[in-house]
Formats: sequence, structure tokens, C-alpha cells
Amino acid sequence: MKDLLKLKSSLSEEIENILNAQIKVEAHSSSLYLAMSAWCDDQGLDNASKFFAKQSDEERQHMLKIFNYISNRGGKPISPEVTNIPTDFESFRGIFEQTLEQEMFVTEQFNNIAARCQQANDYVTFNFLSWFLEEQVEEEYIARRILELFDVIGEEGTGRWEIDRHLVKVAFDGE
Repeated sequence: MKDLLKLKSSLSEEIENILNAQIKVEAHSSSLYLAMSAWCDDQGLDNASKFFAKQSDEERQHMLKIFNYISNRGGKPISPEVTNIPTDFESFRGIFEQTLEQEMFVTEQFNNIAARCQQANDYVTFNFLSWFLEEQVEEEYIARRILELFDVIGEEGTGRWEIDRHLVKVAFDGE
């Protein structure tokens, strides 16, 4: 019976652990983007607030996708504790710079997990991760395009509100 319990999960302990760590990364991103949404709302930047609320929801969905994957493979997904989420941000541009940094970090994490899956010959999980890697290309692209608005329009005068108005086209086109 003991040997059968070992076979309960088709994930190795190491892969399960790194996927659970990624659940926490996704939960952190979701909470961070929700805090950014609230900050933008407080600043009167309605479109940016909606953008970050949508991003928060997407990151939560990513978290749940990994959570369910672990469970479906017989593993034990862990609901993460999320702490140290800021509630105030220095600048409008700064939150998008932080967004790009966060998305680049997430891409690096998924690349590391994929590499580990290859080393462990876990091609089922490697295949599962390909969706996330493709998603990261889009996430980084959108953050970069929004940051370009700051360079083109500038924040002086009514610039913040012009950027907020224009980011709709960059962030929500194609939906």
C-alpha cells in the first residue's frame, strides 16, 4: 500500500514544490496589481485602474490554473499567504516600470521551471508551461508599449490623463 501512495502523484516532489512557489508568485502579482488599481483610482486614472484590476484578475486565474494542475496530477497545491504589498506608489510611470519588472521576473521564473522540467524529464509539465511562456511575451509587450506612451506624451500638464486615455488602445486592443 505504501508504494501505491508514492504513485498517487505523477509530479515529482521537486516539481510540485516549484509549481507551488509559482502559485505564490502569481498571487503576489495579483495582489500587487490590485493595489496599483486602487492607487490609480485614487489618482483619477480610470483606465489605468481598470487595466490593473484586469491584470490582477488574470494573475489570479494563472494562480488557479497552476493550483488545479497540481491537484489534477495528484499533488498537493498550497494556497499562498501574500504579504508586503505596497499601498502607495511614487509615480504613474513608476507603477508601469514596476509592472514591466514584475512581468520580466515572472518570465524568468517560468523559464527556470521549464528548464527544471526538462532536466527531470517531466515533459507533461513542460508542455503545460508553454501556455504561460507565450502569455508572458504578451504581458511584457503591453507593459513596454504603455511605457512608450510616457516617452511620447510626457506627464507634464494634462499628460497623465492623455496617457491614461491612450493606454486603452495599447492595453485592451485585440480583446
